[in-house]
Amino acid sequence: MLRLVAMTESEFEIYIEKAVPEYAAEKARAGHWSEQEALERSRKSYAELLPQGVNTRDNYLFRIQLEESGEKIGVIWMKHEAPRSQGFIYDIALDEAQRGRGYGKQAMLAIEEIAKEMGLEVLALHVFAHNPPAMKLYE
Repeated sequence: MLRLVAMTESEFEIYIEKAVPEYAAEKARAGHWSEQEALERSRKSYAELLPQGVNTRDNYLFRIQLEESGEKIGVIWMKHEAPRSQGFIYDIALDEAQRGRGYGKQAMLAIEEIAKEMGLEVLALHVFAHNPPAMKLYE
C-alpha cells in the first residue's frame, strides 16, 4: 500500500529539476516543440503553472510514499480547476524501479479519493500517445 504526502519545498525543488527537462523531451518527442526551444518552453510552462511553487493556489503536489517503509517512490500533481468542480492531473511519475508493480494504479485511486473529498466530480489528464503503458493505466 501507499499514501500521498504533501510535497515539501525541498522536494519540490528536486521535482522541478527533473520534471522540466523530462517534459521538454516529451513535448519534443511528440513533435509539439522543437528540441532547440523545448527546454526554455518547459521552464516557462512550469513557472506559469506553479508561480508560488508548492504553495501555488489550487495545486496539490504529493510525494507517493510506500506506507510500510516510508520510501518515496514518485510524485503526483493535481490542480483544482476552479471554479469548476474538476481536477486535472498534470503529472504522475514513479521511479523507474517501481514501475509495473501496481503503484501507479494505487496512486491514481488515492488521488481520486482526495478529489472526492474536495468535492470534485471529474478528474482529467493528458497522456502522450507515444506512452502506451501510461495510456493503459489511465484507461
